[in-house]
Amino acid sequence: MPVTVVAQVQVRPDHEQAFQKAAEELVRYVTDYEPDTLMYVLHRSTSRPGKFLFYEVYADEAALARHGSSEAMQKFFAKVRSMLSGAPEIETYLELAGKR
Repeated sequence: MPVTVVAQVQVRPDHEQAFQKAAEELVRYVTDYEPDTLMYVLHRSTSRPGKFLFYEVYADEAALARHGSSEAMQKFFAKVRSMLSGAPEIETYLELAGKR
């Protein structure tokens, strides 16, 4: 059963470009090396400066666990942790119905 994650972060002022660059590198890694990650999309808020959102869909819980424990994720958070103005807000959802 697919698992969806919505993760939001608030980036400190003057760190938006560096965060976006690091996040885009992570998206490229996920696209190239995580076949069970079905969707991994980075968004930037149009109304709140420094607010970013990741919309992620995984084939199953195991794919989510692999992503979360990957070396790429560890490196990403090590790089951006000081850029954030708080902890990420992460919500996990189970897919019930929809069109793909």
